[in-house]
Amino acid sequence: MPATHAARRDLLRARLGELDAPAALVTRLVNVRYLTGFTGSNAALLVAADDADDGEGADVLATDGRYTTQSAQQAPDLPRLIDRRLVPTLAARAARAGLRRLAYESHQVTVDGLRMLTEAAPELELVSLRSAIEELRSVKDEGEIDLLRQACAIADRALAELIAAGGIRSGRSELQIARDLDSRMLDLGAEAVSFATIVASGPHSAIPHHAPTGRGIEPGDFVKLDFGAACAGYHSDMTRTIAFGQPAAWQREVYGLVADAQRIGREALVVGVECAAVDAAVRDRITADGHGEHYIHGLGHGVGLEIHEAPLLAKGATDRLRDRMPVTVEPGVYLEGRGGVRIEDTLVVRATGPELLTMTTKDLCIL
Repeated sequence: MPATHAARRDLLRARLGELDAPAALVTRLVNVRYLTGFTGSNAALLVAADDADDGEGADVLATDGRYTTQSAQQAPDLPRLIDRRLVPTLAARAARAGLRRLAYESHQVTVDGLRMLTEAAPELELVSLRSAIEELRSVKDEGEIDLLRQACAIADRALAELIAAGGIRSGRSELQIARDLDSRMLDLGAEAVSFATIVASGPHSAIPHHAPTGRGIEPGDFVKLDFGAACAGYHSDMTRTIAFGQPAAWQREVYGLVADAQRIGREALVVGVECAAVDAAVRDRITADGHGEHYIHGLGHGVGLEIHEAPLLAKGATDRLRDRMPVTVEPGVYLEGRGGVRIEDTLVVRATGPELLTMTTKDLCIL
């Protein structure tokens, strides 16, 4: 998609004008991928405010000799430099082009990397690009949203197949269930799982990011599953909590509370609303039922080429929701030693109302 990537670089050029910087050095690999389509493990990109057709002021992608063929295939519209010393080579190129200011990803470059930059081109004034590219990435185009939709559909189907096959049954361990779910997502076309799948049963379900163990599922357990599939680099994210055996009254109560809070969060996804306000609406609902101290994390996050992206839905968040922002909504209540519930969807903020991408029912599933 050369035209798509070129359009993204043009959006970055507009940001460079705001910074009064004639070029930017992009070193964070996921951002290089977003702007070029190149997926190799070693790359840097120079983006010029005025992208000439030739000459040393033009955009250029740098990588090493392992990726000569791959970079040509994935970024055919860009000049390429094949050189293992990516950062100093591009900095020197910018200096030779007569540039005097260079924006760089200060949140990504190490102290040693900054030293290499200054040694390679001491005449350059370095300014922070801050998180300009991450902010651009937070609003997706329809092609990106379609990939997220495909990733979510894979995860939905994998869970449905797991349940239909009796994959969650007495004595089966958290690890066995997690590996089964992962295998099903891969068999259904995922290029990878989005992150290490969480399966947490019984008292373990009260641990928000529990790592699966050999504990076997027992009647009376909550079984919390947090998982996702990756499709062409784009990640889905979903959590469902299942009751294994007839749930006790306290389990039904907590599940009903989290389900209602999650509904409030979904409905609060309105263009222009402060992200902190969405979190507060959900937190207030849970607090009103006396479980505020048992809700111990933020409401959600952006999702895309990374499983956690901007914006953040949490206390103190400063962003506002924008059209075509994919986010998760994932409140939870965790009762230490007893069990916990989290319900999570991936949705897209739309001017016409939020679009739900994870379609598995949120009604309490009892196995």
